Amino acid sequence: MSLKKYEAVRKVFECGSMTLAARELGYTQSGISHMITSLEDELGVQLLVRKRGGTELTQEGELLMPKINELLNLNDSIVRMAREQGKGGTVKIGAFTSVAVNWLPGILKAFRSSYPEYRVNMLNGDYHDVEAWLAEGEVDLGFVAIPGPTGCDCIPLKEDPLSVIVPLGHPFCSLNEVPIDMAAREPIISLLESSAQDVHRALDSAGVNPEIRYTTKDDYAIIAMVREGLGISIMPELLLRGQISGVAVRRLTPPVSRTIALAVAGSRRNIPAVKSFAACVTQWIQQNT
Repeated sequence: MSLKKYEAVRKVFECGSMTLAARELGYTQSGISHMITSLEDELGVQLLVRKRGGTELTQEGELLMPKINELLNLNDSIVRMAREQGKGGTVKIGAFTSVAVNWLPGILKAFRSSYPEYRVNMLNGDYHDVEAWLAEGEVDLGFVAIPGPTGCDCIPLKEDPLSVIVPLGHPFCSLNEVPIDMAAREPIISLLESSAQDVHRALDSAGVNPEIRYTTKDDYAIIAMVREGLGISIMPELLLRGQISGVAVRRLTPPVSRTIALAVAGSRRNIPAVKSFAACVTQWIQQNT
């Protein structure tokens, strides 16, 4: 079976013209016409018909085109995976802000030093974004908070304590630690609910239901709003590293933390580039945090 014949049919369908399809695929028009005729003979049906406005699918062609797309897409996937199994390849990773800012530059430097043959594409978002990218196959690996998404292998990396941040001069500044139930009496600025699992878990554990005054997707916008006295917030300490000008940070009591993990999409776990990146991450975390 020659996939080039199926590629020719799809390209003619997309272009609506054998002449344009031939130009894009690098064939002569007669070559494209011959491939399509040969495939029609093999299948026993006519797939395309020429009309005044261009070339169109026949009724049989319309029925078969979804399967032709599936066949060609599957072939593309096989070729891509085969290339990734060999030398070189691209690792696609997703990360939330605190990891992207404080860990990834060092991790990427170490990875490039050890594996210069691999390329890295990075997407930056929040928890919800990273889990969606993993589920949709947009990334091979993603930094997540435990519990991680289903269908992934999760490698725990680091416990990251949660702290209260308040504007300078706030009464909490006189405390070494802030009880969770006391923090819950203050108006809170939070991430969007889909990415605020850490905060909700801390508050739920204390059985409190605070006033969420503002929500935003931007971590650093929260710090700026706290600085202006619009409320307080509960945030992971990794996120606050180097970002506490104009605010005070106090640990919560009883202590609450998040577990940062590296989630590897189940279908990608055996790809050499992915395995190498995961190993580099765990080694870097052990040596630098």
